[in-house]
Amino acid sequence: MSTLTHFQGTLLISAGVILLLVAVSALGAWLKLSAADGHPHPLIDNLNLRIQAWWMMTVTIGVALLAGRTGVIVLFAFVSFTALREFLTIAPTRRGDHQALVMAFFVVLPFQYFLIGLDWYGMYAVFIPVYAFLFLPILSAVKADARNFMERTGTIQWALMVTVFCISHIPALLNVRIPGYEGRNVFLIVFLVLIVQSGDILHHVCSRICGRHQIAPQVSPNKTVEGFIGGIAAAVVLGMLLSWMTPFAVTEAALVSLATTLMGFFGGLVLSAMKRDRGIRDWGIGVEGGGMLDRVASVCFAAPVYFHLVRHWWSV
Repeated sequence: MSTLTHFQGTLLISAGVILLLVAVSALGAWLKLSAADGHPHPLIDNLNLRIQAWWMMTVTIGVALLAGRTGVIVLFAFVSFTALREFLTIAPTRRGDHQALVMAFFVVLPFQYFLIGLDWYGMYAVFIPVYAFLFLPILSAVKADARNFMERTGTIQWALMVTVFCISHIPALLNVRIPGYEGRNVFLIVFLVLIVQSGDILHHVCSRICGRHQIAPQVSPNKTVEGFIGGIAAAVVLGMLLSWMTPFAVTEAALVSLATTLMGFFGGLVLSAMKRDRGIRDWGIGVEGGGMLDRVASVCFAAPVYFHLVRHWWSV
């Protein structure tokens, strides 16, 4: 990778991602024809909707990567805004939360990404979990509306943590300084997204082919032990194959892939539990097969863990 420019490297990886999507699209079509005989099938149809959504998102991410650092930050700020809106649309908020919600959308979110742009790690690492966590409930409390106060404020805080704080760690990878890896941090983002999302898709494939034992049937009936093992194993192997684009050795790439894929899987499970609690199937309808948060659910939990692993073990 050291002989490739940013533009050449992005094109090379984009071509690889497109080939991967072509392969899984063909697999999805084969499953639809062979296993479902062309008829509606909830699991296979869900898989194909995920693949279609990732075709669209791959093009969007590719354009942002070519646009450089600012393009990446703006893209994920938009992703956070959309996901936050989906999360809070189904939240049990009241009139007394109006100021807190305005602050969350139009102050906390943009300021978090502004801090990412400034590369002010000491502030963006604590701004939401400390300052926003303490300040936003004050805005609701002064409205003297105590009905369901803990549930309301907890929901807003959870929404910010998942959709803004966690997702903002993806563009924050551009700020990590790794000796001998200068100018190639964008590939850390590509690696993260590829590993987590491939693990997610392959989990669904393995669950369809050989899934027998459900992990949490009341939360996410499509998640099985066999799919979990198959998705994790496939993601680890893919991580080892893609270690060339990272500062990781092959064994290091395997361990990083294992950690991030595990967090991605359980992050998706947690967000599925939240949907069950609110009695909804999808977070929204803005993306093929659901909402933005449905598509980035796995990445939400994986991103901060991946960021801190890279920053702690490989940065100066």
